[in-house]
Amino acid sequence: MGVNEVDVVVIGAGQGGLSAAYFLRRFGLSFVVLDAAQSAGGAWQFRSPSLTMRKVHGIFDLPGYRFTRSPDDESLPAAEVVPAYFAAYEEQNALDVRRPVEVTSVEDLPDGRLLVSAGEATWVARAIVNATGTWSRPYWPFYPGMGEFRGEQLHSAAYRGPSAYAGKNVIVVGGGNSATHVLSEVADVAASATWVTRREPVFVTTEFTEDYGRMVIARVEERVRNGLPPQSVVSVTGLGYTEVVREALANGSLHRLPMFARLTASGAVWADGSFRPVDVVIWATGFRAALSHLGPLRLREPGGGIRMDGTRAALDERIHLVGYGPSASTVGANRAGRAAARELAELLERERSAA
Repeated sequence: MGVNEVDVVVIGAGQGGLSAAYFLRRFGLSFVVLDAAQSAGGAWQFRSPSLTMRKVHGIFDLPGYRFTRSPDDESLPAAEVVPAYFAAYEEQNALDVRRPVEVTSVEDLPDGRLLVSAGEATWVARAIVNATGTWSRPYWPFYPGMGEFRGEQLHSAAYRGPSAYAGKNVIVVGGGNSATHVLSEVADVAASATWVTRREPVFVTTEFTEDYGRMVIARVEERVRNGLPPQSVVSVTGLGYTEVVREALANGSLHRLPMFARLTASGAVWADGSFRPVDVVIWATGFRAALSHLGPLRLREPGGGIRMDGTRAALDERIHLVGYGPSASTVGANRAGRAAARELAELLERERSAA
């Protein structure tokens, strides 16, 4: 296959990638969007069918195309409604999205450009917008006894609704929105549903205003400016009283216990010696940024993260990360897509002027 040349390769077609593509076009840059999924929708297409639009808390507007929700949508799975919106957005804006294309590496070329490899296909670009998100890298912590436990263990990314857990003793691990979603459903059918977290969850009633949003972003951004892996947004905001949280409170499933000390073949043991029988452990323990394909560029700092200046990797102004750290939200991703496109347009113009 021949080499394809563009100004910018956008890796990932979720909220951040589509936003970046929209603004790259407005700034007059040539680009291609490479997406590993089979169809449009970013991570939304992989969410549990039980997560209906009524339970979704967030803003999904992509730039230049309003997301409208009708009353009929409220009972439909978000995994259907949001991907349909993304697909319509790609079509309306005639975005050049190639799929399924999984990028395996991004490397430097002697002439200062970047080689983007995806199997036998390659692209040569002057810059990269990485928008691969986190969904493909679910995080599994290690706890003693995990290998000994004879029941079922799954990450919340693989959760597809409560019916599989009817009559079972379930433990849900994690203090974020995924955990509360699972608990709000499983508790109604399981023999028992136990919620465990490392830290006491914090429930907040703070209204998510623009000022509050800026504070949250600033706190997450501080870590990535120092080259540390980003924190989850919920670790800064706490748990809001969303529809899902209200349901979980109503069915009594948000009675939290401290993290167990170990798993055994048939259950969990706490530090005080207490034991509970367990059939299923659902690890709602979050995700890590999917960045292994950027490894050849050596962007990681000793702290384990990529040091950022806005959306730009501090060590390489050709590389912008959208959906990493402070832009890992629907609103943040839109702003980051615009900022990345603007900075890259300025960078490439300077390069052209100097040539």
